[in-house]
Amino acid sequence: MTGITFAPMVPVPLILLLVVAAIGLIGYGVWRRARGVLLRMLPILAMLIAISDPELMRENRTPLQDVAVVVVDESASQKLGERSERTVKVLERLRENLNGADDLEVRVVRAGRSETGGQDGTRLFSALTAAMSDVPSQRLAGAILITDGQVHDTLTPEQAAQIQAPYLKAPLHVLLTGEKNEYDRRVRVERAPDFGLVDKPAMVVLKVEDTAVPKGTPISVIIGRNGGDVQSLTLPAGEATEVPLPIENAGANVFEVEVAAGVNELSEANNRTLITINGVRDRLRVLLVSGQPHVGERAWRNLLKSDPNVDLVHFTILRPLNKDDGTPLNELALITFPIRELFEEKLNDFDLLIFDRYSQRGLVPFQFMANVADYVRNGGAVMLAVGTEYSDSFSLFGGPLQSILPAEPTGRVYAGAFRPHLSAVGRRHPVTAELAGALASDAEDGEPNWGRWLRQIQVRPSEGEPVMTGREDEPLLILDRVGEGRVALLLSDTVWLWGKGFDGGGPQVELLRRVAHWLMKEPELEEEYLSAEVRGGALVITRRSLTEDVVPVTVTSPSGQEQTVIPEDVGTGKFTAQIPIEAPGLYQLTDGTNTTVAAIGSPNPLETYDVVATADRVTPLVQAADGGVYWLEGGTAPAVRRVAPDRIAHGSSWLGLRANEQFVVSGVTQTPLAPIALILLLVMAGAMLAWWQEGK
Repeated sequence: MTGITFAPMVPVPLILLLVVAAIGLIGYGVWRRARGVLLRMLPILAMLIAISDPELMRENRTPLQDVAVVVVDESASQKLGERSERTVKVLERLRENLNGADDLEVRVVRAGRSETGGQDGTRLFSALTAAMSDVPSQRLAGAILITDGQVHDTLTPEQAAQIQAPYLKAPLHVLLTGEKNEYDRRVRVERAPDFGLVDKPAMVVLKVEDTAVPKGTPISVIIGRNGGDVQSLTLPAGEATEVPLPIENAGANVFEVEVAAGVNELSEANNRTLITINGVRDRLRVLLVSGQPHVGERAWRNLLKSDPNVDLVHFTILRPLNKDDGTPLNELALITFPIRELFEEKLNDFDLLIFDRYSQRGLVPFQFMANVADYVRNGGAVMLAVGTEYSDSFSLFGGPLQSILPAEPTGRVYAGAFRPHLSAVGRRHPVTAELAGALASDAEDGEPNWGRWLRQIQVRPSEGEPVMTGREDEPLLILDRVGEGRVALLLSDTVWLWGKGFDGGGPQVELLRRVAHWLMKEPELEEEYLSAEVRGGALVITRRSLTEDVVPVTVTSPSGQEQTVIPEDVGTGKFTAQIPIEAPGLYQLTDGTNTTVAAIGSPNPLETYDVVATADRVTPLVQAADGGVYWLEGGTAPAVRRVAPDRIAHGSSWLGLRANEQFVVSGVTQTPLAPIALILLLVMAGAMLAWWQEGK
């Protein structure tokens, strides 16, 4: 390129002033008709040119390549039908057409592969934006997406506004690998609660979508619970329907919803989905009956009152019925102890009964205690925290509760300090194995880091598991199952010393809480228990058992393939193993005795839920960027042309990439237009000619 530049020797205003003065003098000479006035213009003009110092400038330009970005969708939905084959063919054709252009750089970006199993969907525009981040908008020739149209980072107007900005100055084209008339059936969870009440149905909203049948057409759906019970129902196509799901256990309730496959549908991977609802109990009701008042009575009350999920009913028997000390009637309590209401009418409403140092002194008749024994056999729970009263003639063991209690008192009471520790079973039992300080039981002296207690009741155990022992290895805490219910027997009334920090204290609150929740059948405190969870990209299997036997666990993946793993004993009654996650979905695990399921992600993630090829998601952006949408069905692919920046960039059978013709200046050559010799010659020639003209 050639141009003229000026480098004035004096300020520009001064040059303008000299020009005005020169024009004025010459004009005056012309008005007076002076001889040689026009010849005098020659030296004046030469001097003005010399002061302005004009130069001829030539730029050395190096052309820059335009940049075209091709984004290839490699998501799971691209593997359906002929989409993969069409993608390969059109990509090869684009490379042949574009790589031959010297003024064009082609960047091929592969996107859509998900490390989360497709939970986040296909995000092509994020990959496109990253590929163009270092390209100036003046050099961008355009972008081409090879996809089925299921792109999930343009779903909202806010996302679209953020994504459009970088490349609206260049055309955006989309090549669709699917077919216009595709058929698919799928099921979606519109709404589901995270929690539900045990023994009550949880309402979820399901929607079955079918692109080939009219709205409202009945479609068969199967719902399985925890890999077992199955219920069948029909749902109307295209309509959200509320369905009750039974919550039968505390903890995870996993439901697998599967819709019957259609004829020749595009994919069956989105015909099922998972729903996980955590079962919780509706405020556990606990009846605490305290007998003889003692210092540790408040320990149970404080524990149960501090739990917001527990409704506590507490009675303290300050005066037995057989006591006759002449106290006037007007000084006695006016409220009668509600024996019949508690132990007959409302007994089954309680989840747990606790007798704290209670003795059978005629307050609760034997027939009502028989109701308590039946209550336990039918699934209830009873806890006895006993003191010296358990060894006397009024002991609860001598009544109807004898048939459910795991140990008979010998009549002997140990008085004196002793340190509780765990039995062999207790070191593996979930109630006691992981108590704070319990690991010290493995020390050489066998003593844990716990404070001492001061009294223990000697018994002859007949049933149950003694998980804690005291003096002379006598049972201190016994847990037992009776029929469908459970019983716990704590053979000391000095556990409260731990809470007071006596001799270093101990985990009083945690021990009592664990015992109470084991009695109320908390799943995580079961002795024989199998569970699985996702951790670090792997399925971690945990098996709990009171025995040290190594038992293999069979894992069935969502595809139906079985795999056997051998969990390793890690102590405290736990066996663990881990396997890589094959795919999201429902995994079934069994060790021969226990069976459980684990819901990993969703078997129907966003990326594979809707797999029908569509132009709806990308059309608004394509139109805003002056591009085109092309279907590749039938083996046709658009031709590629280079177009000027101000021309239309798409047609029915071709797509355009802009030729921006950008360059970088690598050097500048400057040539003076007013050399000194020439200026002097003009000045002298003009002066001499003017003098000659005036001398005539």
